[in-house]
Amino acid sequence: MSIHLQFDFLVDKDKNTLTIRREFRARRQLVWDAYTKSELLDQWFAPKPFTTKTKHMDFREGGYWLYAMVDPEGKEYWGRTDYKKIHPIDNYSALDAFCDDNGDINPELPRATWDVHFQDKGENALVETIVTYGSLTDLEKVIQMGMQEGLTLTLEKLDELLLQIQG
Repeated sequence: MSIHLQFDFLVDKDKNTLTIRREFRARRQLVWDAYTKSELLDQWFAPKPFTTKTKHMDFREGGYWLYAMVDPEGKEYWGRTDYKKIHPIDNYSALDAFCDDNGDINPELPRATWDVHFQDKGENALVETIVTYGSLTDLEKVIQMGMQEGLTLTLEKLDELLLQIQG
């Protein structure tokens, strides 16, 4: 039985933002944990067929997550998420960047602020993420890099993980 879960991917070129709303068939606490604990993030935070590995995770205001998305041949694509504000199981904001394996940021690629909000939607959880880029050029670059397709595949992996955890 397939029940349609909400998934919106909205581009606002006036504000240089992406708004992603995604519903999950799980309680908000579990979805929050999936977004904030490296042992869970490592199981879903990359589009198939990529995998994820965490080098450093310190989920607190002022902390950061340093991770790699690894392709099937073993090539690593490093990212860094710096946590700015955290309100447990409601929302957090972070600054993301592409970087090297030491966490040194690549200034050639766009950085963005992610504001991630978690709310109850009946038995499910709804996550609304607003990604703000510094310029329209940066926004258009990540869209061309396949942000929507990659995010769609990544969130499908989270669906699978949540079903597996809940049995």
